[in-house]
Amino acid sequence: MGRGRAKAKQTKVARELKYFSPNTDLSALEQELHGSSYAEPDRKSDTSVSEDEYDEYGKWASGQA
Repeated sequence: MGRGRAKAKQTKVARELKYFSPNTDLSALEQELHGSSYAEPDRKSDTSVSEDEYDEYGKWASGQA
């Protein structure tokens, strides 16, 4: 029970989202999407996990340990 109210609320929200068009600042959106302030992260310097960290597990998994 109580599904009627929840469904009515969802329908109301969906209808508002479908038909309501807020004022959108398209120039700000364009600047955000095509801004030159984005810098690609350097993948070589991102070594938070060393390669040797899992060597012990590899030995255990292969039965050598």
